[in-house]
Amino acid sequence: MVTRVALTGLAAVASVFSLTVTGFRGPLESGPGPLTVDSLPRVPYVAHRGGAREVPENSMSGLMAAYRRGTAQVLDFDTRVLRDGTPVVFHDATLNRTTFLGGEVRGLDAGEWRGVRLRPRDRLPGSWRSERPPTVAEVLDRFGGRIVLMLEAKDPRGLDRLAALIRARGLTRSVFVNTNDPRVARRVHRLGLLTQLWRSARQMRTDRPGRWRSYVDLLDVDVRARDADLRRAVRSGVPRVWAHTVLTPAQRDRALALGCNGVITDAPGLLARHPARVPGRVSAVLGR
Repeated sequence: MVTRVALTGLAAVASVFSLTVTGFRGPLESGPGPLTVDSLPRVPYVAHRGGAREVPENSMSGLMAAYRRGTAQVLDFDTRVLRDGTPVVFHDATLNRTTFLGGEVRGLDAGEWRGVRLRPRDRLPGSWRSERPPTVAEVLDRFGGRIVLMLEAKDPRGLDRLAALIRARGLTRSVFVNTNDPRVARRVHRLGLLTQLWRSARQMRTDRPGRWRSYVDLLDVDVRARDADLRRAVRSGVPRVWAHTVLTPAQRDRALALGCNGVITDAPGLLARHPARVPGRVSAVLGR
């Protein structure tokens, strides 16, 4: 069931729009084929949900802004599945927090999804219009091969459909598929996709991440975890250990000092304005 939320301030939100979503620049690196993970710098920055403290989360305009600003080398977004199996870009199980509607995402079909409109937060910098949240296919078609992508499979029911979309576009080396469940991560690996496994600070207290190194390409660790737990993740044998969700330069610098080799952040622009201060590792940040 879908319910409608009061449209307070909709006219003001929709009156201006800071970026067009057409005419974007070419790939960050040019070449004969899609940009892949092999092209990433030594310490990449990830725009989490597009950079949710700087742009409307999981929106096409927000992802476009993050791409055009160039402060991140990876764009992250969340995925859920509609009633008819269509994968869409959305974080929550319900529409209430970020749209003008209420009810469960999985209660809608593709036709009904076209009527959903995102509700940008008032405290975001700049001006943003209300817009329809995109489908996964639309995001892959716009950005696939131009920048590395990271998608979280919030609903494992849609995993086969996600895999088919990624494969059909030749993006198996360009898209990380993220989950919090090691069993789902193993499924992702068996589907021939890049596997990302995220873990909370609480989970990391008892994790033995070395068990996952045969099928996890990227271990996504909570920046709030204890030093010992972060170091154990770094020593796990998983080749990429990236810290989430980094909000301040100090959090980033601590994660890098403990050995993490990637930064997942809601504020890529902020971090880009404050160079890392990690002895011996400053030159690695953003590929410098």
